[in-house]
Amino acid sequence: MDTMIELPAMRRSAELAPNTADADNRTVEVVWSAGARVRRATFFGEPYDEELSLDPAHVRLDRLNAGAPFLKVHELDTLDAVIGSVVPGSARIENGRGIALVRISERADVEPIWRDIQAGHIRAVSIGYQVHRFEVSKPEAARELWRAVDWTPFEVSAVAVGADPAAGFRAQHPLHDCVLHRRDAPTEQGADPMTEQTQTPARDAATPATNQPTEPVETEDTTMTEPKPAAPNPKVAASETRAQPKTHATPAPDTEAVATRAREAERDRVSTIYDLAGRLNLERGFAEDLVKRGVSVDESRRLILDQVAAKSDETRTFGHVSVPLGARDERITRRDAVANALLHRYSPTLFQLEDAARQYRGMTLLELARESLGNAGVNTRGLSRDEVATRALHSTSDFPEILSAVTNKTLRQAYEAYPRTFMLFCRQVLATDFKAMHRVQLGEAPQLLEVGESGEFKRGTLGESKESYKVKTYGRVVAITRQTLINDDLDAFTRIPAMYGNSIAQLESDVVWGIITANPAMADGNALFHTTHKNLAGTGAALDVGSVGAARAAMAKQTGLDKKTVLNVRPAFLIVPASLELKAEQLVAQNLVPAATSSVVPQSIRTLAPISEPRLDAASETAWYLAASPNQIDTIEYAYLEGQQGAYIETRNGFDVDGVEIKCRLDFGAKAIDWRGLYKNPGA
Repeated sequence: MDTMIELPAMRRSAELAPNTADADNRTVEVVWSAGARVRRATFFGEPYDEELSLDPAHVRLDRLNAGAPFLKVHELDTLDAVIGSVVPGSARIENGRGIALVRISERADVEPIWRDIQAGHIRAVSIGYQVHRFEVSKPEAARELWRAVDWTPFEVSAVAVGADPAAGFRAQHPLHDCVLHRRDAPTEQGADPMTEQTQTPARDAATPATNQPTEPVETEDTTMTEPKPAAPNPKVAASETRAQPKTHATPAPDTEAVATRAREAERDRVSTIYDLAGRLNLERGFAEDLVKRGVSVDESRRLILDQVAAKSDETRTFGHVSVPLGARDERITRRDAVANALLHRYSPTLFQLEDAARQYRGMTLLELARESLGNAGVNTRGLSRDEVATRALHSTSDFPEILSAVTNKTLRQAYEAYPRTFMLFCRQVLATDFKAMHRVQLGEAPQLLEVGESGEFKRGTLGESKESYKVKTYGRVVAITRQTLINDDLDAFTRIPAMYGNSIAQLESDVVWGIITANPAMADGNALFHTTHKNLAGTGAALDVGSVGAARAAMAKQTGLDKKTVLNVRPAFLIVPASLELKAEQLVAQNLVPAATSSVVPQSIRTLAPISEPRLDAASETAWYLAASPNQIDTIEYAYLEGQQGAYIETRNGFDVDGVEIKCRLDFGAKAIDWRGLYKNPGA
């Protein structure tokens, strides 16, 4: 039966070996556990015996091997208490003992401690550890035995006398979860196989435990003496004696099984950390740092929750959820009405005044702030203008949400109003992440071949060419201070987001049209418009019926990747700089006056949709282009991050500034995918 309880972190004395001190490297070896049995008191029951399993599969060494601190007497509150650290990667289990190498600090105040360690005056150390799982058994006529089968040592301390019974509680996060697995009955009457390694051979099984000579297992305290060459180390001998089974030999551990369990545990740890960080929208770099440092799953959960809490405190994001009108409460209705009054004040033609907003129509920003504070239960009587502004921007009132709604709507309105001419001939997709996206330019299907009687079908292949690009993040932050609120400067909350909306739309156009004007290299090494691609006129010609007809014929003759299959690409758009906009419109306009046959514009050319883009003028005022519909063949592809299409705005209470900060972000990318749907004439 498993039971979940909460336990404090605990401590045990361990062993410092002064004879292993290396003066040059300032290191000394520590035996941090021999797995002996210790009597413990509990807050919720009778005393029990605790035993730490030193099976490598039961001990989490990641915190020691990550460079756990070497402290003075378990002091956790000051940096001066750190007198060294465990050498990363040195913690291990050998012959039933936990061993690690400790490097001592070079600080001047630590030097006396280091000299005492070398001289053998300081011999006792103690470890701090957390138990995640106990297996509990009840030997006959004895205390319960709690055997730790999943535990983590997390610090080592130099102490004057080891195993202080009053010590053992961490300064922070004092309790942690621990699973107790209780066994219904012992497997052997009067003894538990799990505890045999801690039995003293000299102890008679029939002798009561209270009559036994005192052993160091109660405190695991060790007073070291320098070993003599002719005599074995009595402590090692005792340890080896205790390790002998009472009735049978302990089988040698299956090293391959242990390694397999370790690998599976590591895979579970890594996948759990990445999954938790991903579901809570934390940066991947944060999870990677936890994985590289070998942080355990439990510790990672705590750190991830701390990171989420820190981000929640740092950024206050105001989302907007559409709620059916009948389900809206009074607070939401009032908040929307105030936002509508401010938007109508900003632009009466764009935002019609709603009936619920009429009562707020003539109020200033400061009056609306005072109103919001009053609705939130804040007494504003006697507050100065500055105090009202400060509290409104840093409180639980609706005012920050109102300002957020106003900035969002003005930004979105300006963003959608800006003319983005590239959307007609380009294709939009969504990117799931910021990794490079690979777009395969599929070739034509192979030609069907005649199959004779009793003949077999021959296999064909599809040619392909790959283009790659990725979404990039663009953004800026602007602050709106309490001075703006006091001065009733509504433009700061409306015109600035509107300018951001225009700026974002302009950025998208700059990226896409920059591909046309820059003529970048494709995956085959040739430029987008190149004679090899048969989409660039050899000689520039003015925009007229003849030159457009020649360009159309060239697009129709484009072949597949096999250089044989004719694709018959038909242009749908005539793209020109602003200097040629009038001429393009005249070319495709309906001719109502009878004209000579030689000057008639065919209906097929008049079906071209003209697109005028002033960004092309900077590169050339004479060059013009034809583009096919993206439904027929790929041309240029642009992508937004999934869930973040277009402009995205967040607001938070300012930290560096006294007011509100507005962050505007765009996740966007674009790339020419196929040159066969585009054609360029340099013009004349």
